Order: sequence, then structure tokens, then C-alpha cells
Amino acid sequence: MKNYNINKGIGKTVEFKGLKAQYLFIFAGGLLGLLVFVMILYMAGVNTYICLSLGVISSSVLIWQTFSLNGKYGEHGLMKLGAQKKHPRYIISRKCIYRYLKSNRQKASV
Repeated sequence: MKNYNINKGIGKTVEFKGLKAQYLFIFAGGLLGLLVFVMILYMAGVNTYICLSLGVISSSVLIWQTFSLNGKYGEHGLMKLGAQKKHPRYIISRKCIYRYLKSNRQKASV
């Protein structure tokens, strides 16, 4: 009879080298995009050293920014930040107070 290992990571977020959740996808997508960009520059005839230096500088900025966002906002921070921008800061009500009291009295009597 074989013994099978149970996956103990069910329900946990994806993590790689400290990057969690959406930051991992931002990191991987950004590096892939930079690779394609440098390849296009190289095929267009731009100097090799310019392509390499541009690739190294932009990838290091991407890595630095991704890890700083991960440290600053945490696992669900970017989603919370996006949701916060969609919610109003305050609700404007143009009715006078008497109308609110009047409608509450009618509801209570019914």
C-alpha cells in the first residue's frame, strides 16, 4: 500500500521569494514584457550595450517597485486601494431634516 502526501498548502496564497498574490503576477508579467521590449530593440538595430543597459536598469526598477509595493500594501493591499478609490468619501443629502422625520413617523405608524 502506498502512502500519499497530503497537500498542506490548500487555501494559502501563492508566494515566491516573499512576493505574494497579485505582486507575483505583476513581477512575472513585467519581466516578460521587458524581455520582449529589449528583444524588439535589439532586432531593430539598437546598439547591444544600450539594449542590455536599458534592460538591466528597467528590470531592477521593476523588481524594486514590486517588492516595495508588496511591503507597503501587503497581500490584498492593491485591491483595497482600488476599492477605496471607488467609494465616496461622504454622502450628500439634499433633503431637509423635517422630511426624514416625517417619513420615519409614517413608517412607524404602519
